[in-house]
Amino acid sequence: MAYIKPFKGIRPKKELVQRIACRPYDVLDTAEARLESKGDSLSFYHVIKPEIDFPDGFDPYSSEIYKKGIENFRRMQDAGAFITDSMDCYYLYSQSMPADMIPGLPPEASAHTQFGFVGCASIDDYFNDIIKKHELTRPDKEEDRKNHVRASRLNYEPVFFAYPQVKSLDNIINQVSKETPEYHFTSDDRITHSFWVISDPETIQTITKEFSKIKYTYVADGHHRTAAAALVGKELRAANPAHQGNEEYNYFLAVHFPDNQLQIMDYNRVIKDLNGLSVSDFISRIKDRFEVAEKGNSPYRPARLHELSMYLEGKWYSLTAKPGTYHDSDPIGVLDVTILSEQVLTPLLNITDLRKDKRIDFVGGLRGLTELQRRVDSGEMKVAFALYPVTMKQLIAIADTGNIMPPKTTWFEPKLRSGLVLHSLD
Repeated sequence: MAYIKPFKGIRPKKELVQRIACRPYDVLDTAEARLESKGDSLSFYHVIKPEIDFPDGFDPYSSEIYKKGIENFRRMQDAGAFITDSMDCYYLYSQSMPADMIPGLPPEASAHTQFGFVGCASIDDYFNDIIKKHELTRPDKEEDRKNHVRASRLNYEPVFFAYPQVKSLDNIINQVSKETPEYHFTSDDRITHSFWVISDPETIQTITKEFSKIKYTYVADGHHRTAAAALVGKELRAANPAHQGNEEYNYFLAVHFPDNQLQIMDYNRVIKDLNGLSVSDFISRIKDRFEVAEKGNSPYRPARLHELSMYLEGKWYSLTAKPGTYHDSDPIGVLDVTILSEQVLTPLLNITDLRKDKRIDFVGGLRGLTELQRRVDSGEMKVAFALYPVTMKQLIAIADTGNIMPPKTTWFEPKLRSGLVLHSLD
C-alpha cells in the first residue's frame, strides 16, 4: 500500500513567489530559460538550470554546474527569499488552464483544473513497485538529476504522480480549496496556480491514512526525477551506518493528483522524408493498412481511438486502422502510437528506434495541429501524423501489467511549476 508523509516545506515568501516559480527544467532549453530569467536573479531557473549562468558551450554536466545550482539557491535563501515551515505539513496545489489553450475544445468550454496533494513519497515504494512506472529512463538524464540531488541534498522539483480517485480525499480537496490560498497567481503561460498549506494535525493524519489504503500510485510525468530521487536516497541510506529508516532521505517530493482530474494531450510525430517513396506510392501503401479519406487543407484532429490524421503535401487525411492492425486486448497493442509504428514508421519509413532516429521529431499537443502543418509547409519535414490522446485508463493498465509505453506517448498539461516548495534530505 502507498505511503506518503508530510514534511517541512522550504518555499518562497508570498510576495516573491511569482518571480521565483518557473517552468520545469525539461520543457525548455538553455537559451529559452536564459531569456525567461533575464534580469531576475530570483528566477528558479538559476537553481534547476544553472547552465544559464555559464557561457554557451560550457559542459552542462560539469560538476561546476551542480555546485552553481546550490550556490544560487543558498544565495536566494540568504537574501530572505525563502522560508521553512516550522512543522511537517501537506500542501494542496491546483492548476487551472483556460479552455482556449486546450486543442480541440471550444473557447467557451470550462477551464481545466486539477488539484494535487504535495507530500513525500517513499523510496521503498519506488523499489517495491508500489509506485508504478510506464517509461524507460535514459542513463544520462537520470545521472544529471542525481547530481543535482547529490550536490544540494534537496529535491528541487516535485514529480507528478497519479492515484486512483478516493472520495474521502476529494472531500479534503473541496474543504481546503475553500480557504484562502497561501499563493495565487497566473504565470506568463496563462496557467493559474493556487497553493494551500495544510497544517491541521487531524487533516494531516487523515490524508496519510487514506493514502495508506491505496494499492498503487503512478508516475505520470517525471520518471527521471523519480528515479534520481530514489537512487540518491538509497545511496545515502547505504552510506549511513546509523540508518534508522525515518531519515528524510528515505522520501522524495511528489504532487499526487486523482486520476480522474488529469488531462493527457496527444503527442504527435513529424518525419523528414518518405524513405525514397513517391507521395503516390506512400499513400497507396498507407491504404493497404488504413481506410484513407481526404479532409482538405484545414487541420483535422482524430476523433476516436484507432483514427489517426496525416498531413502531406498541403492536405490532411484521416487514417482509420483496418481490423487486424491493432490488438485491443493488449495494453500496448491497443495504442495508436503502436499502430503508427508497426504499420507505417517501421515497414514504410524504416524508422525502428524512436529514441535515436534523427529523421523523426515529436510535437506535444499543446502546440496544436497548426505546428505540425507549419513544420511540413516550411520544408523542414515531409509528413506529419496526429494521434488520438492516450487515456489515464490505458496508462494505468500498462503500468499495472509491467509494460513500458513507447517513447513520447503521453503529454500532460498543465506542467507543475518549479520553486513553489522544496524538500530537504537532511
